[in-house]
Amino acid sequence: MHKRLISAVVALGLGISSTAFAADEGFNAYINKLKAEARSKGISEPILDSAFDGITFTHRAVKADKNQPEKKLTLDQYIPRAVPDWKVKQARRLYHENKETLDRIGKKYGVQPRFIVALWGVESNFGKLQGNYHVVEALTTLAYEGRREELFRKQVMAALQILQEGHITIDEMRGSWAGAMGQCQFMPTSYLTFAVDGNNDGKADIWNTKADVFASAANYLKKSGWNDKYTWGRQVQIPSSLSDSLKGTDADKGKTLAQWQALGVRTLSGANLPQEDIEAWLVQPDDNHGRAYLVYGNYQTLMKWNRSHYFALAVSHLADKIY
Repeated sequence: MHKRLISAVVALGLGISSTAFAADEGFNAYINKLKAEARSKGISEPILDSAFDGITFTHRAVKADKNQPEKKLTLDQYIPRAVPDWKVKQARRLYHENKETLDRIGKKYGVQPRFIVALWGVESNFGKLQGNYHVVEALTTLAYEGRREELFRKQVMAALQILQEGHITIDEMRGSWAGAMGQCQFMPTSYLTFAVDGNNDGKADIWNTKADVFASAANYLKKSGWNDKYTWGRQVQIPSSLSDSLKGTDADKGKTLAQWQALGVRTLSGANLPQEDIEAWLVQPDDNHGRAYLVYGNYQTLMKWNRSHYFALAVSHLADKIY
């Protein structure tokens, strides 16, 4: 009996729809296209065989990608959840336990160690929550699903390059549903661009080696515009008459602190703004309700890491509590 007919008979016998088989067929064909592209980029057959061996369309990755909470939390609700007291205590303890390494790396890259620790805490709970998805399988699934094919196809190729260069084995390459990897949750392209060896052992192991995690995070920030002469910004009071057109992180909306002072912006306590010649932007993520912040260039750098005000503010608030 022809294989296709056998499959159809088995599908009917098991109560499985032919649509599922069609999807599997399409997914397997898509994998073959990815393999062909990877070969053209110099990826070896042994790497391709191990990377794609036994992978299947991962529905839970697609579900996670589409899952958006129905009710958006306000910052007043979100910040205490993202930066609870127990996380602050852990951050302080780990900051002091790793201070020698953090100080060395912070000095080398020009990044305050408290921000490195804060990113580590927010991204993976200090390495405890790295994700357990098979990275190539998750990325291939999301590329095939199609909503952001170009993005995830590029990440598949980067993941294969990481394997080709021997940075990690396929069994160890685990991450989030979106393919973010390691204790600093780098996407594969970010790994290739920013991951560095922090302990001089010849590897950039962001999964298991804290020095590499710290150095890679610091390298990302530095290459993205970080300036350790300044902090990230501050929560402020704004007058109700202030135009919404002045708010936002677009380049043309930046003003000096003196200019914001003249517009009626004050510190959260009501005091005058610092007399510092630095450009700042006014952001109010919950629109005209809730918290307002004046943020500096370093905050803009955090936004390059993750284009979310909630993420950047969680990192910033945690960093402010580390000493």
